[in-house]
Amino acid sequence: MTTRRSRGDGGLHWDEKRQRWIASASLGFDPAGKRIVKRGSGKTKTEAKAKLKEILRDHEDGLAIAPTNYTVGNAVNDWLTYGLAGREDKTVETCTILCRTHVISALGARKLRDLGAEDVDRWLAAKAKELSTRTLQALHSCLNRAVKRAMARDKVKRNVVELCSVPTGRPGRPSKALTLAQAEAVLQAAQKTGMYAYIVVSLLTGARTEELRALTWDHTFLKGTPDAVPPHIAVWRSVRAGGDTKTRKSRRTLALPARCVEALLDHWVDQGWDRLAAGDNWQENGLVFHSAVGTELDPSHVRRAFRTAIAKADGITAADWTPRELRHSFVSILSDKGVPLEEISRLVGHSSTSVTEEVYRKQIRPVIQTGATVMDDVFGHAPDW
Repeated sequence: MTTRRSRGDGGLHWDEKRQRWIASASLGFDPAGKRIVKRGSGKTKTEAKAKLKEILRDHEDGLAIAPTNYTVGNAVNDWLTYGLAGREDKTVETCTILCRTHVISALGARKLRDLGAEDVDRWLAAKAKELSTRTLQALHSCLNRAVKRAMARDKVKRNVVELCSVPTGRPGRPSKALTLAQAEAVLQAAQKTGMYAYIVVSLLTGARTEELRALTWDHTFLKGTPDAVPPHIAVWRSVRAGGDTKTRKSRRTLALPARCVEALLDHWVDQGWDRLAAGDNWQENGLVFHSAVGTELDPSHVRRAFRTAIAKADGITAADWTPRELRHSFVSILSDKGVPLEEISRLVGHSSTSVTEEVYRKQIRPVIQTGATVMDDVFGHAPDW
């Protein structure tokens, strides 16, 4: 004869409305005196009991019980909504595009608690056929952070994404630098355009595009100072969140080659005409490089104007080049003239020489001369084209 269950032991019954078996167990009372009952459901008795056992294990481990319908898409969207607080708008936009295009579309419908390392491996392997390694790393990072956030909120027991390595994807677009002849051709083609001063300063100082877009006349000193300080720009701001530079060492003061000074003086005059043409629409922000109404330049506008400015340069296909490659060209030209790696790293504001060596520098030759002096020797004053 079977023994009767003790009070509170729970049981197993058929739910006619849900058309499922319900297994339940009582776990005592909460601080308010309400009975704590855990339930698991399934189409069969065995499935319902198995679900209940899993829920009880989670409870014993101190984990909250995640909804069984909580999906990878829910976790990713939760991370996009709350996990990127304080990040730059561009970062949020990039992560959102990557997640919605590649993560949610492929894995979003899968229940998070059922996601396995093999699922992630297969997903990354499929993406490796069409995306670069760098993009794969970004996708892995987004999914990893989303699942890690979900795990911290007891939505899943462990983060299987951390167990998966990123495969090698398709080769990305390689960075490149202008040769001296190409650089001269670019300067000549851009001379009569509104981008000339921007191109000259970027190429001859190596400043980042986000630093130049935030540069103000208050930080631009075209006549130097009486105590023998040469003309210079103070690279102390950028268009990043908070207005700070990319790294602590990016905050630097750069001497201006003579050609930069000439271009900026002409640009200052041209800006007066821009202000007059804009009339009441002009918004004074003190920016050196600005839109037609004085506002901050957008990266896409800079890229488009740059390619238009260099369209007629000999030996250059404008569509193949971007403004940031002027910075690469600065590093390459200095290196070709023998400037030491450490000095180049200091000029471009890198936190260490490893970035300069691995990403930016194209040639290495050991001669010691630096900065604006070298650029004066290379480019001199603007020729009469």
